Amino acid sequence: MRILLLGADGQLGHELRHSLAFLGEVVPHGRATLDVGRLDLLREALAASRYDVVVNASAHTDVDGAERDEAAARRLNTEAVRVLGEEARARKFGLVHYSTDFVFDGAGERAYREDDRAAPLNAYGRSKLEGEQALAALEAPAIVLRTAWVWSLRRKSFVSTILRVARERETLQVVDDQVGNPTFAGDLAIATALILQQVRADPYAGVAANKGIYHAAGKGAVSRYDFARAIVAEDPRRQEHRVRAVEPVDSSRVPLPATRPKHAPLDCGKLRERFGVELPTWESSLVRALTAR
Repeated sequence: MRILLLGADGQLGHELRHSLAFLGEVVPHGRATLDVGRLDLLREALAASRYDVVVNASAHTDVDGAERDEAAARRLNTEAVRVLGEEARARKFGLVHYSTDFVFDGAGERAYREDDRAAPLNAYGRSKLEGEQALAALEAPAIVLRTAWVWSLRRKSFVSTILRVARERETLQVVDDQVGNPTFAGDLAIATALILQQVRADPYAGVAANKGIYHAAGKGAVSRYDFARAIVAEDPRRQEHRVRAVEPVDSSRVPLPATRPKHAPLDCGKLRERFGVELPTWESSLVRALTAR
């Protein structure tokens, strides 16, 4: 299997480099070697070589920045995704693309399923939903993995930020009215590889036969406040902390340009039923990553 990996320098892309390697040849591109937002260059790259699968880990992920420049978010999250869908059909490669829990408004009381109504609250969520819709309209051979709260220790993330601030301040204030699924980037990368391993014999036909949206996130839901408390408590290097208290605060007291969904955990049953793939609990992933660090 020959795999083109887009967004290879991001926190998920870095993990995908390793998890996809056992499937075959991985051709990685970060922004320095291929700006996915340059649609002409993207088409040229896809035409220049034959790929069995394209894994698109590139995205405009600056949620608040998207409020200031929605056009920039749409270039990567919608327009480039549409090009990938068109080229996947024309050149007969399977596409794996990632979306977000931010396509939902977070107003429900249960975990969201794939067929629940999408109603994004911000520009980032709109741009990601439009990318999903573009692939669906094209009937592209694409598996879309909706995920949530992706974190790693390699790049800036919620976890790495809490670890840093715990060493700088005596009190942390963290919103307690936003609930979701923390997802370790390494686990999501492994899940992607396990899915592709199952279609390895004929990647294009296999992805096409299973095309559609799947929720793929860490098992279990938690508030950002309780997640932060767990990060502080499980850090093996707690002796370096200055923090003495983690305090809950309402998100209305932490105004940001982009409104976040308050209750948007994802039901990942469809992924388990179709592929037999389930990500670990967020607690076990946190302990494993912090211990390895």
